[in-house]
Amino acid sequence: MLNRTAFLLFISCLFLAKVEAATTTVLSITTSSCPVATQGSAYAGCAIIATGGKSPYTFSVSTSASYAPLPEGMVLNATTGVITSSQVGGQGTYIPLIVVTDSTKATASKAVTISVNGNNSFLANIFPSNSIFHHRVDAATTGLPVDTSPAAPIYSGYQSSTIHVFFGNVPNGVPAFQVPSTQTDVSVSTTLYQSYFTSGPIPANAPVEGTSRSTGDRHVLIYLEPGISTPPALYEMWEGIYKNGPWTDSSNALWPNVTTNVLTPQGNGTSDAAGLPVAPLLVNADEVIGTGTPSAPNGTIKHPIRFTLNHMLNYWVWPATQTAGVGSCTASSGSTIPVGSLLSQSAPPKSCTMSNPAGEIYRLKASVATPSCAATSPQAAIIITAFRNYGIILADNGSSGGLIGTPDARWNDTDLSCLTKLTLASFEPVNVSSLMISSSSGQTSH
Repeated sequence: MLNRTAFLLFISCLFLAKVEAATTTVLSITTSSCPVATQGSAYAGCAIIATGGKSPYTFSVSTSASYAPLPEGMVLNATTGVITSSQVGGQGTYIPLIVVTDSTKATASKAVTISVNGNNSFLANIFPSNSIFHHRVDAATTGLPVDTSPAAPIYSGYQSSTIHVFFGNVPNGVPAFQVPSTQTDVSVSTTLYQSYFTSGPIPANAPVEGTSRSTGDRHVLIYLEPGISTPPALYEMWEGIYKNGPWTDSSNALWPNVTTNVLTPQGNGTSDAAGLPVAPLLVNADEVIGTGTPSAPNGTIKHPIRFTLNHMLNYWVWPATQTAGVGSCTASSGSTIPVGSLLSQSAPPKSCTMSNPAGEIYRLKASVATPSCAATSPQAAIIITAFRNYGIILADNGSSGGLIGTPDARWNDTDLSCLTKLTLASFEPVNVSSLMISSSSGQTSH
């Protein structure tokens, strides 16, 4: 039987337990978004705030494939819940699932938005100004004719396809990253196709297409700044994977001096099926925004934009150097042209079972009106102008009409949706053979 003191102590404990139960709230994360970060810069921090449960808390990032990881270069302090970075690598808007665990092992989670502005102005400096990759193709300015080769036109089955925007605010698109000339080389192991380098200046925080959790192409594009005695270079990987180092890829390519017009060797692939460089052919927010703002851009695109079709023709035209396609062509003599070879635009084949060779440039027809939505979609309007002046260049197999750019928090996805008003039937192939000096060089004759 309890004595009076013990009884009072028992009642007191019951009371305190009830008070504690009444005042303890459910464990939760209240942070829904973080301050905007900028690629290539340090990130001061984003504090993930948890309430309820019983402290102390432990924070982590979910490894679920349904959610993005943190932007490359960012880390989460497990004890404080603060996200920081000495240098942000990723770009675009990431929505990782943050998990908090309290001292009783109770857990709560919340998807937190982390937006990263890209920093891609360096892409405009890749290859000289006289490169085909910077040459206008509109008929009014250049007089370049339509390519009448049977290999050239948009295949009839693809003409109704609309332009699909494979880039935007979310980490959709191919990111690119700039590193200093002093960046340390690391080992790179290639597991499937061609390898131009076995080590390169690829930092651990290099952004990966689709994020490191992607099962897609996972392109990694690195621009190496020029040094005192070293030229700027472009390193590109396909299916790049970094798991605590070193890097592996399924193929890679190198342009060791992008102040020259040297192309990769004929018949050699790159990180791209057409043997083209990926980085300088991406549409990026820096060139569209210019000195303006995301809502009032004033930039200019001065290069053809990379795009895809469901199937390319099993040939290529300059400036491409490789293909992965279907179909065959017959020469004027009646003989079959060996597949997987360079086609001439100046001496075209007699007939083809398919069309769309890798490397073909298509411009928006002068007769096609600009969609009315462009009046209220300034980012799309600048890209449509580029369609007329510089065109789109066939780079790989994929979704027909897939337009490829960089992910960036500054893109306005609603604005960009205006591009879907255009179909591939609105584009015509351009004969650029009069510009070619050599199939091994991207330099133009005028």
